[in-house]
Amino acid sequence: MSPTSPQQTLKDVFGFDDFRGGQQAVVERVLDGHSTAAIFATGAGKSLCYQLPALHLPHLTLVVSPLLALMQDQLSFLTRHGIVAASIDSTQDRDTTRDVMERAKSGELKILMISVERLKNERFRHFLRQVQISLMVVDEAHCLSEWGHNFRPDYLKLPDYQREFAIPQVLLLTATATPTVIADMGEKFAIAHDNVITTGFYRSNLELLVAPAMEDRQQQLIEWLKSQIQPGFEAPTIIYVTLQQTAEQVAKALAAQGIAAQAYHAGLDSQRRDEIQRQFMGGVSSCIVATIAFGMGIDKGDIRNVVHFDLPKSIENYSQEIGRAGRDGLPSTCLTMAGRDGLRVLENFVYGDTPEYAGIYRLLEEIAAAGQAPDRQWEVLLNTLSRDTNIRLLPLKTLLVRLEMHGIIAPRFAFLAEYRLRYHSEPNELISRFEGERAAFVRLLVDNIPIARTWGTVDFDRLHHAGQAQQIDASRARVITALEYFQDKGWLTLEGKRMTDVYEVCQPEFAIETLASQLYDDCLNRERIEIDRLQSMLTLFESESCLTRRLAEHFGDSTFDAPLQSEQGRCGHCSVCYGHPVRLPEAPPLPTLSDNDFTRFAAPFIQRHTEQLGQPPNAQRLAHFLCGLTMPVFSPLKARSISGFAVFEQRGYPDVHQWAEAMLSLGG
Repeated sequence: MSPTSPQQTLKDVFGFDDFRGGQQAVVERVLDGHSTAAIFATGAGKSLCYQLPALHLPHLTLVVSPLLALMQDQLSFLTRHGIVAASIDSTQDRDTTRDVMERAKSGELKILMISVERLKNERFRHFLRQVQISLMVVDEAHCLSEWGHNFRPDYLKLPDYQREFAIPQVLLLTATATPTVIADMGEKFAIAHDNVITTGFYRSNLELLVAPAMEDRQQQLIEWLKSQIQPGFEAPTIIYVTLQQTAEQVAKALAAQGIAAQAYHAGLDSQRRDEIQRQFMGGVSSCIVATIAFGMGIDKGDIRNVVHFDLPKSIENYSQEIGRAGRDGLPSTCLTMAGRDGLRVLENFVYGDTPEYAGIYRLLEEIAAAGQAPDRQWEVLLNTLSRDTNIRLLPLKTLLVRLEMHGIIAPRFAFLAEYRLRYHSEPNELISRFEGERAAFVRLLVDNIPIARTWGTVDFDRLHHAGQAQQIDASRARVITALEYFQDKGWLTLEGKRMTDVYEVCQPEFAIETLASQLYDDCLNRERIEIDRLQSMLTLFESESCLTRRLAEHFGDSTFDAPLQSEQGRCGHCSVCYGHPVRLPEAPPLPTLSDNDFTRFAAPFIQRHTEQLGQPPNAQRLAHFLCGLTMPVFSPLKARSISGFAVFEQRGYPDVHQWAEAMLSLGG
């Protein structure tokens, strides 16, 4: 055996005697030059499938990852094993980013990790064109597919980037992909069927339980947990909920019963979230009550219980979340406390992401107007565009990528719209460091960036006009280059904000109405897919055949029968195999909506909307308000403070929308 063989590297660098599952098959295919997909169960060792080949490939391995936390965890692992790897992310200063780029160019780096959003920056893409790349790795690759549960629009561009940077092969990694998603991923990157390696989703150590939710679900959870978390044996447990307020309520109730639980959700600041996660990972605290904000990148082997207090968002989410249990191979329990009462909330989240047709039309009007300018450049401040079109950020990003795919727009570069600075010494001292035209240029900067107390705001138009008057080049590019140089030298502090994306309008002449209708239909189709996904999940939990088998079948796992010791086709360790199939209790009936409800809950919002925007809201906007689904337009209206906001969050959005439409047509 050659000392540089993959098997030897596995032992010498990673400390393993043998590959696990499908790892060897993936590594061999990658090193043979094939684009490959690795569909491995959670915790089955996907990361090794790129980490090991990266040490044998001649050039850089570029890893595209969806979350900063995932990148940091993997970088820590690589550093511990002496592998030269780095990331470029939004938390870094310019010096750090520049150093990473230089190390990549020189060939020192073996692995570079980035977020998919980084590829939208034209300067970064220019840097990548100067670097030889052997392999592009796409982590959480199911995000590529619109049929997947966590579709991310920016992932759609990755096949184009592979061609643009002349990357010879790709490796796709995911734990949750149905046969449809796998086929979609393979088609996008031309991956041969033989080069798709799956390990199977069956895990014999996971006990899958579904219990009908009782009226007092909180007490039901407490009683179940007390048998699982004994003093001196606090089994590490994750409890998943849908809403932030539920996380707080449940954690408080558990703590009152002597179960040391902490709430974890996106409403907490990042420092507090990091602290809670560290305590859980280190064994200081044993129970986390979390929204799905918790879990990505969590690699804790001894999680004994994963409880779904509320319904998960999809079968794929369920699979991913229970996959965090029992990674050490020891018995672990996954309990779903299922009822249909939470279904409406999940469905409403789906409806909440569908934009108004008028917003899409407004977006296209703005693009068409930018296309009439001589340079056909369109500057986009995402938050401002979201507010102006009343389209939430995620669907807005999806629409922009769709417009790229239609060839209407193309991203060119990004810049910070606003800069401010603070001098570290007297401005005249800065001028004295230069001579001739450079000194005149620096004096122009000093004279035209007025300081208010300690900070001065850079006005690029003012500098440009002042430069024209003195026949000095004071273009934006030169000003930024100079100020960044001054900061590098330690002569001043420079701060930037308001990231602006610049697109080129490639097709300035397009039929706005036709395209708006097409894009709106795409949004409605996406809505239907997500609602169907929720229904599929309910069908799984109400299954009368083995839950484990049904879950494996959902992901196209044909290896299910092989490892089973019990009756064929049955796992022997799920609710159904124990003889307890469930029927999910229906949500309690709600009273019929009345004229009085409209006057009481809808009228205050209609009044403020009409006063501030000059017209009453449409039915879609009113239904969003009543169901507590945010829209950008709600911020200036201070909609959350209006009586009636979220009063119908437990009602189905279609019913509220239909009622609002009928009432508005009658004149309220």
